[in-house]
Amino acid sequence: MKDEGGPGDINLFIPWGDKMLNRIILIGRLAQDPELRYTQTEGVAVATFSIAVERPFSNQKGEKEVDFIRIVVWRKQAETCANYLSKGRMVAVEGRLQVRSYEDRDGIKRTIAEVVASGVTFLDGRKDTTNDRDRSLSGDNFDVHDDDVPF
Repeated sequence: MKDEGGPGDINLFIPWGDKMLNRIILIGRLAQDPELRYTQTEGVAVATFSIAVERPFSNQKGEKEVDFIRIVVWRKQAETCANYLSKGRMVAVEGRLQVRSYEDRDGIKRTIAEVVASGVTFLDGRKDTTNDRDRSLSGDNFDVHDDDVPF
């Protein structure tokens, strides 16, 4: 297939050879406060929440539609999200798509798609302005405020 690069054309050339890629970047607002739990076996922190992400186009009625996407965050980052995020906060999430199946309480097999976050960045200021330490995290990396820099 010849690649002419026009709108709507599909480029079948993959520069990574036979390697595959599962990477997602989302920006949206929390649809509810994060729920923090710990695994039973090892006590590892895991937080879950959903973000609302507007679609880039309007429907036939001229209204923007919204997707609610489930996010899973692990370890220290999970605890930080649970402590500093709340419904309505704007975040950027980078991670991978995971599709898994489970059996619900009634024994019915369910399938769920969720994003397992490798990084979460807080994009707006805290609504409670008593503490300014809120910006970005990716694992154990945090943004530094100008007041924290000695020069």
